[in-house]
Amino acid sequence: MAGAIVSKHNKTSFGRLTFGIMFGYGCMMMALMTPALLLLTFKMIEIDPDGYTSSYGLVAGIGAFFALIGNPVGGALSDRTNISFGRRRTWILIGPVIGCAALLFVGLATEVWQIAIGWAVAQLFFNFGMAAYTALVPDQVAQEKQGTVSGLIGLVLPIAMSIGMVLMIVMTDVSSDVKWILMSVIGIVGPVISLFIIKDGKVETAQEKKAHMPLGEKLSKVYPSPRQFPEFTWAIVSKFLLMMGYCSSLYLTVMLVNRMGFTESEATASVGTINIISMIAMAITSVFGGMLSDKFRKQKPFLYGSAFIMVIGILVFAFVPNYMAYIIASAVIGLGAGCFTAVDMALVSRILPRKEDAAKDFGLMNVANALPQSIVPAIAPLLLAVGGWSFFYIALAICVVIGIAAVKPLPEIGQSFGQDRKVGAGEPVAPIQTKIV
Repeated sequence: MAGAIVSKHNKTSFGRLTFGIMFGYGCMMMALMTPALLLLTFKMIEIDPDGYTSSYGLVAGIGAFFALIGNPVGGALSDRTNISFGRRRTWILIGPVIGCAALLFVGLATEVWQIAIGWAVAQLFFNFGMAAYTALVPDQVAQEKQGTVSGLIGLVLPIAMSIGMVLMIVMTDVSSDVKWILMSVIGIVGPVISLFIIKDGKVETAQEKKAHMPLGEKLSKVYPSPRQFPEFTWAIVSKFLLMMGYCSSLYLTVMLVNRMGFTESEATASVGTINIISMIAMAITSVFGGMLSDKFRKQKPFLYGSAFIMVIGILVFAFVPNYMAYIIASAVIGLGAGCFTAVDMALVSRILPRKEDAAKDFGLMNVANALPQSIVPAIAPLLLAVGGWSFFYIALAICVVIGIAAVKPLPEIGQSFGQDRKVGAGEPVAPIQTKIV
């Protein structure tokens, strides 16, 4: 059986690569997250005014399931694409184009099942693009700079979501169809422009002969062996549990309408304000968290602290049903989430089991981001039925607490991990040893 080892591929300068990822990824995420946080809820209220809390959960859950499979599948496809246009650039183009077409379908839909199909397709293909963008970090960034670039990429999401919220506040009186069209256009234009900035291209490969591969080893190609690479699994568990808490924000619009009695215009302005403040807080700690973790050569203290901060913010939502308290709590959650996301991404880049499967393994890690988006909407009606909104937030805060414990087994910078591997200071990622199966 023959395989191919990448011996050479194009590299983009650090500044150009960082800007290209930030711009394209930011526009793509604005197109996806603005509907996720706001437009989709109002679409469900419009179509299903009496049962929107359940139907929204159904649609969001189905969509998040496809986001779940989209990252690893898209990453694996990207790893195995070898054309002159580029293995990452190909999916940076295909993902958002099809995803935005699906957004237009959702915006024009008139039935719940139509929205469910459109949202599932959008989530699937946007995650194809997401997997390709994130794989550029282990591909082209040296380890000693990964914390910094991860922090800058972490800055993208809050900025994109804040701009999206500002646009929605400004466009309060504009029809829903126009809002969906605008998000779709932004989601295509940004990634297309980034293609002119990021270098990729066809890779040069050398053939290698491989012996017969046992079943266990074949399975490890899909998911790295927890026994051989336990740190990778612990990183997934900790990220998943933290995101369970963070995904409480997906129900912000529903909560303001259902718990606080806000009208659509009031909820739009309130969600916009809350998210902008939260995103500013997230942006600050995303940048400084990544930089400080690089400076002090420590990551776990930042993960512990940021997760604890998130718990405090979520509990405020549980026990203080007041609009001003929500603003403060969202800012607190943003502070914690920004730092955790930046440092966690740098840590994952360092402990990837096989650099040759970078996009696929990053896709598996990104499952931890996507799966809570499916689980939280699915269990929300049950949690609300058991104990109301307070119980809903308490349950998700407990997930974050357990996630703090899951950080403990992760290796710190310089500690051995995996098969007694040792990561030294300044050790490069060496993407030139990428394998295409």
